[in-house]
Amino acid sequence: MIPILLHLGPLTIYSYGLMMALGFLAADLVISLDCRRRGIDRDFSSAMVVWSAIIGIAGARLLDVLNNLPTYLANPKMIIFSGSGFVWYGGLMGGILASYMVSRRWHLSFKVTADMAGPALAIGQAIGRIGCQLSGDGDWGLPSKVPWAMAYPRAIIGWNSQTVLTLNDNGQLISGYFPGVRVHPTPVYETILYTIVFFVLWRFRLHNRVDGRVFYLYLMLAGASRFTVEFFRINPRVAFGLLSEAQLIALGMITLGVIAWVVSGMGRSRQDAQAGVTGAQAGSAA
Repeated sequence: MIPILLHLGPLTIYSYGLMMALGFLAADLVISLDCRRRGIDRDFSSAMVVWSAIIGIAGARLLDVLNNLPTYLANPKMIIFSGSGFVWYGGLMGGILASYMVSRRWHLSFKVTADMAGPALAIGQAIGRIGCQLSGDGDWGLPSKVPWAMAYPRAIIGWNSQTVLTLNDNGQLISGYFPGVRVHPTPVYETILYTIVFFVLWRFRLHNRVDGRVFYLYLMLAGASRFTVEFFRINPRVAFGLLSEAQLIALGMITLGVIAWVVSGMGRSRQDAQAGVTGAQAGSAA
């Protein structure tokens, strides 16, 4: 675990920030390759990644500030200078907004843009979670005795009774700290799952014939991945004493992805049927 890589005068280089930057570079490469396949100017890729990074990071920080407002009000400098405190869903919403803006600027279909963004988002998430693992920013899981459970003694947010938590019978967080405690390394779980999601999407895009479906599949797979891992993470259960806020959002992603997938398939069927009718009429006329 290496939360801080080095100090350059007043500037601190965090491992989380480095992995975030690498995630954006990987996303840029993925979109650039897809641009080449589609015959789209590669400058489009750079524009989308840069604006998604700016607005996405702002959205990720904003959602964390809203979720932890008393903490940030007590120390406002943390909003800018903290090496932790980003919520992925805020970044996702910011990234979608940025992608829409860039697609309009370049006069490209937003569905096509979203399809190119799906695999890029997955690989960016996978690399970003490595940053969570290296920094120990609190994204670890509940105490566990599984063989691969681990401790985060150098975590950037501390490793103590306030950060090592477990759930009580009501689904609320309480201290789970004791000497020698180990927890689920949930950032590793997410890195593995999002890497799998990336390869599934990267392969599927070559066979997809309906614009938007790569991104719809991303919503389903990424949502299912986060929903699953969340059972091991230290977030309070806010619904039925079982589900966390992140799981509710993940269910929303899955539902939206499924609905969009079904509707897009119906639209494709109508187009194929219409094409068949037109072809038959042309044959009769001949």
